[in-house]
Amino acid sequence: MTETLAAVYPPADDDGRRVRVGDRFTGSAQSLLDIAVFLRRAGVHDIEPDDVERAIWVE
Repeated sequence: MTETLAAVYPPADDDGRRVRVGDRFTGSAQSLLDIAVFLRRAGVHDIEPDDVERAIWVE
């Protein structure tokens, strides 16, 4: 079983989606690029927006 590294929540009132990496909320994403940036800051190197879309460890 693959552990979930990141969770992307449904859109908020501002259309952004809250993102949690591990046990910390990292911000509000407007795009896959934003999520990739949050993951890079958390230490996931060499990740691109397309990787986020296909990743099985992103919920």
